[in-house]
Amino acid sequence: MPEFELGTDGPSLILVGVDGSRTSLRAAAYAAGLARRQRSRLLVVFVSRVPVTTVPGAVQPMTEASLQEAAELEREFRGRATEVGLDLEFRSVFGDPWTELTRAAQEARADALIVGASEHAGHRIIGSLATRLVKAGKWPVTVVP
Repeated sequence: MPEFELGTDGPSLILVGVDGSRTSLRAAAYAAGLARRQRSRLLVVFVSRVPVTTVPGAVQPMTEASLQEAAELEREFRGRATEVGLDLEFRSVFGDPWTELTRAAQEARADALIVGASEHAGHRIIGSLATRLVKAGKWPVTVVP
């Protein structure tokens, strides 16, 4: 039996995944504009990959750098959201981007997901985060170049 669909006129919550890359920041700008026009809430999820290294003592500095980047982005997003009257929530998580974004979307009951296009050449062969989200088929996904 299919899940019950909550009926609304337009999205009530838009989730955008960011990682600090150029395309993810463009996706965030697009998502913010869409959320403002649709009078939707915006959930920004900053996903850092869990640092994996064989260099002793490197994990802690890499983790701290990710946390600092997340804090800077959160300040920037909150400041701009306040300027335009946008209802914004920011989450910072560590893990696999697909796993964390789908978890956040399910928990928050997101109506749409927005991500930036991958800038990694290898993703053309093995598939990108955006492709995996589209194939999941649970939400409308917008991929911003």
